[in-house]
Amino acid sequence: MAALRLVVVDDHPVVRDGLRGMLGAQPDFAIVGEAATGSEALTVVEAVRPDVVLTDLRLPGPSGGALIRLLLERVPTARVLVLTTHDTDSDVLPAVEAGAIGYLLKDAPREELFRAVRAAAKGETVLSPSVAAVLLARVRPNRPAPTTRLSAREREILALVAEGRTNRETAAALFISEATVKTHLLHIYAKLEVPDRASAVSAAHRRGIL
Repeated sequence: MAALRLVVVDDHPVVRDGLRGMLGAQPDFAIVGEAATGSEALTVVEAVRPDVVLTDLRLPGPSGGALIRLLLERVPTARVLVLTTHDTDSDVLPAVEAGAIGYLLKDAPREELFRAVRAAAKGETVLSPSVAAVLLARVRPNRPAPTTRLSAREREILALVAEGRTNRETAAALFISEATVKTHLLHIYAKLEVPDRASAVSAAHRRGIL
């Protein structure tokens, strides 16, 4: 099986070195490019066309949601996974709206990062808990208390995910687009305050939703 091709984007050389060493040591990952600025990232990603772009949010040149949008315009098949220290509304929401497939903080354990990269390559969304909380507040701005109430469509999607269906298979089964499935999954993660599909299914079983 071919290794996942990754590009690392961060303006701090020490961070890039650390990520290169950590990710490059995994047999199913291959670092095929690096960049220190948004402009460099656009050039490198367009040249090597990676599976996953692992990027910080705040960079010289284009950055944040603007950079993510440009990256996906140039290489639509790439998955953009944000790895940053910033988890405010003004950081998270533009990144997700621009098309980031995942959003992790730099204090995430390395195994969580590895899982996130693999999930991103498959088109699955992974969020740090604090990021899920930000999206939860956006989904339910007038409800301060957490809720696990899912819509009928969200329950349908979660049930299919629990069966092991991919986003594409779920979309086909429900006659909706893959992008719509991803949006519903983001809402599910936010409402259940979980970072990924497996945690959502586990939480749903635990709370009697499934």
